[in-house]
Amino acid sequence: MPKPSQDRTGNKEDRQTAGSRRRGDVLENAILSAAWEELRETGYARMTMEAVAARAKTNKAAVYRRWPNKAKLIVAALVKHTPKPSLDAPDTGHLREDVLALLDRIIKPMQMIGAETIHGLMVEFHGDALHANMTLPPRSEDPLAIAMTNILRHAERRGEVTLEGLPERVVTLPVDLVRFELLTTHTPLTDEAVIEIVDEVFLPLVRKHNQEG
Repeated sequence: MPKPSQDRTGNKEDRQTAGSRRRGDVLENAILSAAWEELRETGYARMTMEAVAARAKTNKAAVYRRWPNKAKLIVAALVKHTPKPSLDAPDTGHLREDVLALLDRIIKPMQMIGAETIHGLMVEFHGDALHANMTLPPRSEDPLAIAMTNILRHAERRGEVTLEGLPERVVTLPVDLVRFELLTTHTPLTDEAVIEIVDEVFLPLVRKHNQEG
């Protein structure tokens, strides 16, 4: 009977027989699926690398070789299993609905991930990879800033607003506030908070600048 293969430490690389041993992408996909399932069932705080390995029917050394800690494993699992939002500018025919639609695309995956996981990742990555990834590019290169500009251009063509003279900070205000809330609270915004940003902050500022212009 063939024996399971072993790595240099004597640990089994995979709990399959040598003839059917999973390798490369097959094993990685199994681990990422196990991590996603474990996260959804037990939550960020209680999830362990050992539990993921057991669910994936492999050895924890095989997990650690690919992802050195829980946070990096969870990020990889989230990238694989949560939808990537489209950052194209919506064009529903109304400025308010366009902005709400864009913010909804950003918020819904965060709501799916949940506050506990977001908070855990923020703590783990503070001052490291997550901080670097959240350092914003110039507004001219920021996909969300570009989407907001295009939304306002659509609205201008419909006669809803005048884009000329509108400060750049006002243009990007909705997405900037979403980012600020996430970084300071480690919690995804509620649908009610998103509506408040649009109705009580963004649209009144746009109207004010248009009236002054």
